[in-house]
Amino acid sequence: MVKYIFVTGGVVSSLGKGIAAASIGCLLESRGFSVTLQKMDPYLNVDPGTMSPFQHGEVFVTDDGAETDLDLGHYERFTHARLSQRNNVTSGRIYEQIIFRERRGDYLGKTVQVIPHVTDEIKRWARRLAEDAEIVIVEIGGTVGDIESLPFMEAIRQLRHELGRDNSVHVHVTLVPFIAAAQELKTKPTQHSVKELRAIGIQPDMLLCRSERPLSDELKAKISLFCDVDPKAVISARDVESVYEVPLVFAEQGVDEQILRMLGLEGRAGRRDLDRWIDMVGRLKNPQGEVDIGLVGKYVGYEDSYKSLKEALLHGGLAHNRRVNISWIEAEELVWPDCVPRLQAYDAILVPGGFGKRGVDGMIHAIRFAREYQVPFFGICLGMQTMVIEFARNVCGLDADSTEFNPATPHRVIYKLRELKGIDELGGTMRLGAYPCRLAEGSLARKAYGVPQISERHRHRYEFNRDYEKVLTAGGLRITGETPDGTYVEICELPGHPWFLGCQFHPEFKSKPLEPHPLFRAFIGAAIEHRERRLAETRALSVPTAHGR
Repeated sequence: MVKYIFVTGGVVSSLGKGIAAASIGCLLESRGFSVTLQKMDPYLNVDPGTMSPFQHGEVFVTDDGAETDLDLGHYERFTHARLSQRNNVTSGRIYEQIIFRERRGDYLGKTVQVIPHVTDEIKRWARRLAEDAEIVIVEIGGTVGDIESLPFMEAIRQLRHELGRDNSVHVHVTLVPFIAAAQELKTKPTQHSVKELRAIGIQPDMLLCRSERPLSDELKAKISLFCDVDPKAVISARDVESVYEVPLVFAEQGVDEQILRMLGLEGRAGRRDLDRWIDMVGRLKNPQGEVDIGLVGKYVGYEDSYKSLKEALLHGGLAHNRRVNISWIEAEELVWPDCVPRLQAYDAILVPGGFGKRGVDGMIHAIRFAREYQVPFFGICLGMQTMVIEFARNVCGLDADSTEFNPATPHRVIYKLRELKGIDELGGTMRLGAYPCRLAEGSLARKAYGVPQISERHRHRYEFNRDYEKVLTAGGLRITGETPDGTYVEICELPGHPWFLGCQFHPEFKSKPLEPHPLFRAFIGAAIEHRERRLAETRALSVPTAHGR
């Protein structure tokens, strides 16, 4: 029978339930089990696709085009799980399904209620993953005691009875704060959180206690006594330098062993194999150098808005044993030519995705700098679109723009999806999910990937206008990636430049610490070469000439 692990959180939000769930998945995979993960979010939005990145953070996209919570990015980076629409569900989607069924008459005139109809639908979503893996890890968003999360808590309480205690485990992530004035870690918030959980009818089997400092055996024993949890199942989830250390911290305390014992899987478990993970963390903490990347975006005050992008850059550094220092630059602050001295401090420039006109001029200035000063550049989604606009304006002499920013522009080098010939029926909807891309021989992209065709994930409404292909390529731009049918332009490059590439898709969604994405690996490699050239030039200028002596 498929085993379930339910991960809940208490006291405060942002305790790292997603990282905890992903780390448990990583450990169980290391013991030879197949896992999948699911995020259940209590908010009423149908999905995060229309939510502000300032409030919600990044929208993660799966191969099948699901717009999901950013925690699914952690799940994919820490495990081999291939996630889809089924791996993220919100209250909005639950209620949408129930109301649709009620309007269709499926309930035969019965009163539709939270119990059993809402809870049954939640359980149905959890059970849908039973065919995908041996162990299903379900994370409940929000905090225990929140009104909106109560139906989810009730649903997993019921599932515990239906599955049986040998087939399910409740893991509760809670806070043990350090009070500076008293110089003590305090367990009372954890006690109250567990009390709240037990009042709902759920007794946690394991506590992951988030704290600034490791918990002593004495504190663990106290928490165990007051929360009625096995002392070995009280885990010190201390702060670490990198999230990729969390599986190792859990392994030290036998989290996987405890869970496998609770699920009756000890006899089927293989030896824990974390050798590659340990090596990766070692290289992350002991780099052989560093590289400075200027990230010019419009949500830079909220790093969660670029969570996968940040991780992919770090992965690119891992491929070269380099620490990647990311400087978050607000695009609106850049003005030409005043931005040149500021941008000269970086080894490479990256312009990420985004929506809306704000900050676009600053992005264009950053791209112009990278092009003219021969600095490695990487444009992603909006970054590729602004790269095309910059080239059209400053190289081809066109008064060009995207119809997203200026519907009346005389040269719309970027335009809406629905305007592409032959696909009017798509309307103004996004191009979401995985699409194939054919790579041109001799291109940076082909060299990075090492294969003639790839598949990458998309999330955008606007496209390269192929009516301007001839004038742009005559000016020196090269189209090096397109869909096999030739409809969509996927990658543009600038031959003769050390490394200048824009892609319409989001490669960051497929990067993992053990498998850095090819484009990020190549981009960081180009940044390292640029850095070494600059250092060599600086050293050459500092060496006195014979005449000077």
